[in-house]
Amino acid sequence: MIFWIASYPKSGNTWLRALVSTYYYSNNGYFDQNLLKNIDQFPTRKYFEGFDFDKNKIGDTCKHWVNAQEKINTDKKLKFLKTHNIFGKVNNYDFTNSKNSIGCLYIVRDPRNVITSLKNHYDLDYEIAIKWMKNEKQFVYDVDQVKTFGFSDFQFISSWSVNYKSWKKQNKIPIKFIRYEDLLEKTYLVFKDIIEFINKTTNNNQKIDIKKLKNTINQTSFNNLKRLEKNYGFFEAVHSSTKKKKISFFNLGPENDWKKLLDDHLINELSDTFKKDLIDLSYK
Repeated sequence: MIFWIASYPKSGNTWLRALVSTYYYSNNGYFDQNLLKNIDQFPTRKYFEGFDFDKNKIGDTCKHWVNAQEKINTDKKLKFLKTHNIFGKVNNYDFTNSKNSIGCLYIVRDPRNVITSLKNHYDLDYEIAIKWMKNEKQFVYDVDQVKTFGFSDFQFISSWSVNYKSWKKQNKIPIKFIRYEDLLEKTYLVFKDIIEFINKTTNNNQKIDIKKLKNTINQTSFNNLKRLEKNYGFFEAVHSSTKKKKISFFNLGPENDWKKLLDDHLINELSDTFKKDLIDLSYK
């Protein structure tokens, strides 16, 4: 069965995967970026090998989303998978269902901080980034990594607002909804709660290893991840379309503060556009 780690892009998904993969797939809670490979991304093209679809038609693989997941689940083992896709239908095809999915962690982040990370990662300016976040028809598709965004096959991410609500409001699978800011402020308590949720949802009766939990948190701190990227690189970092180098993946982290980084125009536009969402999520 599939256990999803879902989010809108640049909302803390990688940090959450680092925490989960280090706790569940290391012996002692010490991070190695290769541990992240235990949590693959869906959809990617490899999962559609052997299926009939039009390779020249963007989004044609969505008709095989559920079929591909059935194939993934043939060994009947628990698998964590990352996605930025919405929970719902695209071209009348479901992204997933309760037959193939056992649960989900969804991490959401204040959109006024998402925009700065989105701008950096995809090498955009603020005006294009805000259009991205507001566009309910937005998708990512890796036709040419230099000219387009993302590593994956077609993913329908929609707008920032639609993305989080599609997962939060569905009732087909158990979901734990996490604010990035809470995970940042109360990492130990929130991550311990996450482990308890995963274990309960997957019928894992193993007692929480507190020492390993603490090691995991220390090893996956933003400063440590940024240090490791500087020294050894990071395989999920992308090349800039305007500069001949990779863009730093771990860029600002806790220093990403919209109150200090955004001008009044952007703050007002984001705050007005997502006003109801900010209230719903208790963002001030």
